[in-house]
Amino acid sequence: MPVREVLPDLLRWWRAGETVGVAMVVAVAGSAPREPGAVLVAGPDGSAVGSVSGGCVEGAAHGLADEVRAGAAPRVERFGISDSDAFAVGLTCGGVLDVLGWRLSPAGFPDFEVFAGSVAAGEPVALATVVAGDRAVVGRQLVVWPDRRSGSLGSARRDDAVADDARGLLAAGRTATVTYGPQGQRRGVGLSVFVASFAPPPRMLVFGAIDHAAALARVGRFLGYRVTVCDARPLFATSRRLPDADEVVVDWPHRYLQGQVAAGAVDGRTVVCVLTHEPRFDVPVLAVALAQDVAFVGAMGSRRTHLDRLQRLREAGVSEDRLARLSSPIGLDLGARTPEETAVSIAAEIVARRWNGTGLPLTHRDGPVHHPGTPDGADRPQGSGQTRSSSTTGMVREVLRS
Repeated sequence: MPVREVLPDLLRWWRAGETVGVAMVVAVAGSAPREPGAVLVAGPDGSAVGSVSGGCVEGAAHGLADEVRAGAAPRVERFGISDSDAFAVGLTCGGVLDVLGWRLSPAGFPDFEVFAGSVAAGEPVALATVVAGDRAVVGRQLVVWPDRRSGSLGSARRDDAVADDARGLLAAGRTATVTYGPQGQRRGVGLSVFVASFAPPPRMLVFGAIDHAAALARVGRFLGYRVTVCDARPLFATSRRLPDADEVVVDWPHRYLQGQVAAGAVDGRTVVCVLTHEPRFDVPVLAVALAQDVAFVGAMGSRRTHLDRLQRLREAGVSEDRLARLSSPIGLDLGARTPEETAVSIAAEIVARRWNGTGLPLTHRDGPVHHPGTPDGADRPQGSGQTRSSSTTGMVREVLRS
């Protein structure tokens, strides 16, 4: 089961000064019953808490965790039909699990209570654990928040590289294994780090069920957002027209957004894209959006539409400080024409805002490609290492490299 669900037991043992063993799924293949990040804990009294397979390999995973708890070196073991002992511990569903056994104790993880508190409070935090490399660093961990980090993977260079990539995965709400050179070199091999993100995917709220919304939903999901498209017109707001949206809502935009704010479903990672360019829809929803602490608020429309919209928003009581946060016309100047090109333009501006990018061609800039835009230089949304995740994380990274 997820780390979050066994935290009370882990915290109780940690506070008592006990040492426990943790078996954590770090990779899956085939139809495995648990996702990466699932854990089974071997308590100090020999008890078992959690699950990594729903029953198939629980005994073997508990044995691994208990061995490490008792002093064995942290290590990864593979369970599944490819093993010679598949009959004894194989997965009946035909999948394969890579499970890391590591040790949790107050001495080895002094900031565990702080980490657990962040998880319990729903604050974004990532746990990076070395799963392959020099035996001296396997099992070492680095806790990464958006604005700080704790622990070490053995060298400052490793810590810097992993913290950058962990923040990118955390911003996208993704969990993945990233590989580096032994000292954290980019594009290297020899060091594998499993990054477990404890944050839901960020939200992209798109208002206006037009062709551009369908294209933007596709790009938004590709970048790791949970995309909602909202429109007051049921004729247009349909899943058939918007197949890549995670949800399609028929409601007045401002009313829906107010409800989401009241429910606590809007946070500092949320992006709001208003594509209606019709005053009766976009002015009320923009007035609500600009009053929130969100990552991005943009609106589609011509220069003339933008000026008219600003005047209407002023008449609605929106202050100049809030109006300054509005990106309109939305998107970077790519010369876009089609809905798909426009979606790329919008997504490019969102990425640039997230990491303080300039939006300029790299050939026109001097200095490092990845300029320091956030604490500790966390200026890469998806990481620069090589991920083994089957999600779109790797695809996005390769697109950004090309």
